[in-house]
Amino acid sequence: MLNIGRMADGLYVGMSGAVARAQELEAIADNLANAQTPGFKAARPAFEALLAEGASSSDRAAVAAVSTGTDLRPGVLSRTNQPLDATPDEGAFFAVKTAQGKVAFTRDGRMSLDADGHLRTAAGPLLSVRGELIRVPPGSKVALDANGLVTADGLEVDRIAVFQLRGAVDRLGPSVLTSGKGGSAQISETKLRIGEIELGNAPPLEAAVAMISAQRHYETSMQAIETYKKLGDRANELGRVR
Repeated sequence: MLNIGRMADGLYVGMSGAVARAQELEAIADNLANAQTPGFKAARPAFEALLAEGASSSDRAAVAAVSTGTDLRPGVLSRTNQPLDATPDEGAFFAVKTAQGKVAFTRDGRMSLDADGHLRTAAGPLLSVRGELIRVPPGSKVALDANGLVTADGLEVDRIAVFQLRGAVDRLGPSVLTSGKGGSAQISETKLRIGEIELGNAPPLEAAVAMISAQRHYETSMQAIETYKKLGDRANELGRVR
């Protein structure tokens, strides 16, 4: 005899699994699209098996994506030999000022000068160890050294601030982060690699393999939903016959 309650449970489990895998696919697609984006940090969904309230350990558990963390591990370094390209060692981050006036962090070290003479990255103007914008005189030749020292025509201008991020982070953009709830940013003496940039930390092959696996899990969940729907239709037919 068909058990209507069990079929409902099965549909719920299948749907929760499909939703979780759809979220995973979205994160993996973003990782794959940004594999070559300087300073990009991959998203890593976390999954958890959940039991309905009052259910026993023998009951079916639903799967849900309970959070999506940011992987702060360094990516692959690429040498550019450009004098204003730099990457902090030890997974550290540059501090920038966003358009909203907030402090954010990035490992995209492709630097340039804006119209006002401020040293900046794509994420915004860089901050010095004094917490101020770094400005160089117009028309001067700018150089960086491994200690973050900025010079203009050989004269010291300022020093770039470098931070270590601890705990939770929030994403503002593919290569831009802020400290999350309970997280912190601590200034560091980390050295810079001049003439090198860091690419995304989700290698294309790794992301492609993860996408295939997640797609298979998604299809399995959808097949389970379809099976339980057919069983439900069958149960309704038997009910009408009686």
